[in-house]
Amino acid sequence: MQNDKTTKISLDILTGLCKRRGFIFQSSEIYGGLNGFWDYGPLGTELKNNLRDAWWQDMVRSPPVGPDGEVVNILGLDSSIIQNPRVWEASGHVGGFNDPMSDCRESKSRYRADHLLVYLPASGDGHGFACLTGNEADAEKRIRKQAKADPSAYKVIPFPELNPADLARVWGPDATGPGTLTEPRQFNLMFKTYIGAASGEDNLAYLRPETAQGIFTNYKHVVDTMRVKLPFGIAQIGKSFRNEVTPRNFIFRSREFEQMELEWFCHPDEAQKWYDFWVAERLKWWESLGIRAEYLQRRDHDPDELAHYSTACADVEYRYGFTDPEYGELEGVAHRGDYDLTQHQTFSGTKLEYFDQETNTRVLPHVIEPSSGLTRGVLVLLNEAYREEFVPKGDTEGGPLEAVPGSQPPEGYEKRVVMRFAPRLAPVKVAVFPLLKNRPELVEKAKTLHADLRREWAVDYDQTGAIGRRYRRQDEIGTPFCVTIDFDSLEDDTVTVRERDSMGQERVAIGDLRAWLRDRGL
Repeated sequence: MQNDKTTKISLDILTGLCKRRGFIFQSSEIYGGLNGFWDYGPLGTELKNNLRDAWWQDMVRSPPVGPDGEVVNILGLDSSIIQNPRVWEASGHVGGFNDPMSDCRESKSRYRADHLLVYLPASGDGHGFACLTGNEADAEKRIRKQAKADPSAYKVIPFPELNPADLARVWGPDATGPGTLTEPRQFNLMFKTYIGAASGEDNLAYLRPETAQGIFTNYKHVVDTMRVKLPFGIAQIGKSFRNEVTPRNFIFRSREFEQMELEWFCHPDEAQKWYDFWVAERLKWWESLGIRAEYLQRRDHDPDELAHYSTACADVEYRYGFTDPEYGELEGVAHRGDYDLTQHQTFSGTKLEYFDQETNTRVLPHVIEPSSGLTRGVLVLLNEAYREEFVPKGDTEGGPLEAVPGSQPPEGYEKRVVMRFAPRLAPVKVAVFPLLKNRPELVEKAKTLHADLRREWAVDYDQTGAIGRRYRRQDEIGTPFCVTIDFDSLEDDTVTVRERDSMGQERVAIGDLRAWLRDRGL
């Protein structure tokens, strides 16, 4: 009956909950939607903002202690989405921010070539079948149906390694016959726009594909105005845009997303020390949010994966439901050297060296970059929080039993869906109920308490339906605590507080309620 760590939570289950409970919607869905774009509903907005605020609090306002025993110094920034096009020439995005692309002439679908796999008969004869990575079962099903063959008799190769002469015999993922896929060609991921009334090349601009370059172009302003000393960091949270060839897996890979990025500027001699520190620190931070350690891992990039300017790079990876039992990227920590500052210094003609007054020397800092997707982080929180449990009917004695998604409860139990968000991150912190909605004295006291608590937290008020049904509604959106005003409350000014995860209940004096909630993570 217990769920183990290999149980897969499908995207269908997760997206269904997100739509049903107001977390995330398909953008402009009433017009058929737009692939790669998502809208955050009331609860999704709160969840995303809570994650954003947690990162800002722990990185900028109350940053960690560095390897030297001193609290690190990190400052905030909010740069423009549209910048001078020369920024993107200097950064290499205009000339080199490309993905290999293949089109299907029949279905008109477009695929990232490096996301396609091809099953080819090991014998060398017969048709091949292409699929997106992660969808191997689809290709194997088509092999059995179309080729009447055993998939084990096929070899699997990445699409970019396919001999162009074999394209004519390969079925595309959505095609009804072979020979519809084009050879891979480079596709620039930058979104173009135009400034002013004209739309010619002189007015061309780009939506930023990352927030980092806004930090590099403002680096000198921060040094000149904030009296910072090496090492120091500049942090930014904001939207970025990439014209992904194949956006997929819900909000994991989308065309509009938000990033949480830090650029850590340090002396070249200390760069390796700070790289090691930030890799360990970022992994530890995700664990501090309640992410299970066995669902996280560090993956160091192989030398052939590194960007030409990068000395080292490590990813913090998470075991998503759609990657299980494998892991997918959550955050990257890159040792970028002095590449970015050198490029902007060269292209702009502005000196970006740091002058150390104590040693009377100049140095171009090296940069360590922890870069995380805020929206991808939301997906991790949703994956991590989702549980299906069997609970005693009527919330009688006995705690919840974790269940395999889709299984049926035993006799005497019923199923509940619960989102086990850490209290710090939960979209709604507290729900307040009057025991009965037809007793004005209970309703009045409950509304008074609701009005008082919402000055500090996001608080819901619900007086409709049986208490058990109200608990279930709050469980499904992840509310950590439910507070009930009953008849004893009228006599002694106490309330019943029910805790989400254990379903345990406790009587608490209203005067002590705020402190009680704060002690439990709110």
